Amino acid sequence: MPWASYFAVCAAVISVGLALGLSLPLVSLRLEGWGHGPFAIGVMAAMPGIGVLLGASLAGGLATACGAARLMRLSLLVGALSVALLALLPSYLLWLALRLWLGVTLTLVFILGESWINQLAVEAWRGRLVALYGTGYALSQLSGPLLLSWLGTAGDAGFWSAVLLILGGALLLLGARGAPRMDARPGVGRGLRGFCRHLPTVAWAVVLFAAFETMILTLLPVYGLRQGLDQATALRMAGAVVIGDALLQLPLGWLADRVPRRALFRTCGLVLLLVSLAIPALLQSAFIWGLLILFGASAGGLFTLALILVGERFRDAALVRANAHVAQLWGIGCLLGPLATGAASQWLSGHALPLLMAAGAAGFLLLELRRTAAGEAA
Repeated sequence: MPWASYFAVCAAVISVGLALGLSLPLVSLRLEGWGHGPFAIGVMAAMPGIGVLLGASLAGGLATACGAARLMRLSLLVGALSVALLALLPSYLLWLALRLWLGVTLTLVFILGESWINQLAVEAWRGRLVALYGTGYALSQLSGPLLLSWLGTAGDAGFWSAVLLILGGALLLLGARGAPRMDARPGVGRGLRGFCRHLPTVAWAVVLFAAFETMILTLLPVYGLRQGLDQATALRMAGAVVIGDALLQLPLGWLADRVPRRALFRTCGLVLLLVSLAIPALLQSAFIWGLLILFGASAGGLFTLALILVGERFRDAALVRANAHVAQLWGIGCLLGPLATGAASQWLSGHALPLLMAAGAAGFLLLELRRTAAGEAA
């Protein structure tokens, strides 16, 4: 296995995670300081979701035309420019457009990077190798809010640090090898609808985790502030969620190579349901920190296992196209999650964020039970 290429690709994608961990909370906190309400902040948080849908629809064709490796490097460069313009053009309407474009370019990075990682992984180690990438990505997002609390939110240092990180990711890919080979054959699974029909719980898990991640980075600090917590504690809440995601991905990957992956999938969904229901009641207690760690671990486990299940089924161009479907589902989650949470927080309940996650986890478990029952009947 080409370990150098594996670690280079992981590091390139992880650099993007750190950049997003810096810039996404900064955007939301800056909008809060400008006097925008939860719905306006939710609309801003949802713009990358539209960009994800656009980027995912273009990924297969662009990768076929340019090559997977070259397209990934170009996307990183354009993404760095988009973040730089966030610092240079402080306007709500302009930021909407920039966040949309950033969603397009970084979607290409994630589709190609995760396809590349799964392409390089040997089957016997797939769970651990995908989980190692997931751990690194989660740690990068953890470091982002912590680094932002050190840099401060008054100036633009967070934006410029994000630009340097994304540019560094592009440099790391210069010597990497083993990218998926592309061809012009039709996509797998008859498009997104066929993919969802073939792997419904994987599809739902991706949507759920996309909504989760976007809300944690953009709306959880605002949720904490509106529940009476100070800004530093609200940022640390986001950090605690990402710690949970990071700490348990490697154990989950190790288990995924040794126990039935579907059983592990269901367990993550059940833990996410129970923890989401407990957060509103324990938000002001010391127990909240343990709950937030489990919150991140269970949601992150759903996505890691979804990637593993996709990687064991597809290769090369089919793998890139399958990951493009994953990205489309991710865009749907990024779009719907913040919009629903922002609207529900403003007009229904201040605890909308954890309660909507509980509803999503319950839906996942129902789909998994239905899939199991259908398999037994067949």
